[in-house]
Amino acid sequence: MSLSKIDLLNKKFSKSLFGYSKSEVDQLLTELAEVLGVTADEKKQLLKKVDRRESTISEFRQREETLRDTLMTTQKMIDDLKTTARKEAELIINEAHSRAEVILQQAHNRLAQIHEDINELKRQRTRFEVELKAVLESHLKTLEISSPELEKVEAIEAKLKFFKKAK
Repeated sequence: MSLSKIDLLNKKFSKSLFGYSKSEVDQLLTELAEVLGVTADEKKQLLKKVDRRESTISEFRQREETLRDTLMTTQKMIDDLKTTARKEAELIINEAHSRAEVILQQAHNRLAQIHEDINELKRQRTRFEVELKAVLESHLKTLEISSPELEKVEAIEAKLKFFKKAK
């Protein structure tokens, strides 16, 4: 049983001695009370559904916001890690370049020292050869050399010449 607004507006009551018929008015009031009761129950149920759905929507929005915050935080962490890794890589590369330059400079210094040592050894050898030759010539002059001894001296001189050519 349902009453619409139009049904209520079009409802006509029969007249009785003291006004409208009490039984018809009571019957209409009973019907209206039932309809209003059903409508009130339906309204309560609908409001409960709306509350539950709004609560669910609120939870979803809160979860969405939490996820968005988590994603933003994660992205920031990733960006920070990338930046830190880049800086560390640059430091490592710079340190490696510095070490390489030091090692290269040390190698150049060592090479220069070796060249200097080689030149010093050549000078010493030349000086030694000159001194040895002078000593030998001095001894040859002071000694009376016989022919067989002269051959020995010539052999020594030949060896000296050989050493000079070898350098």
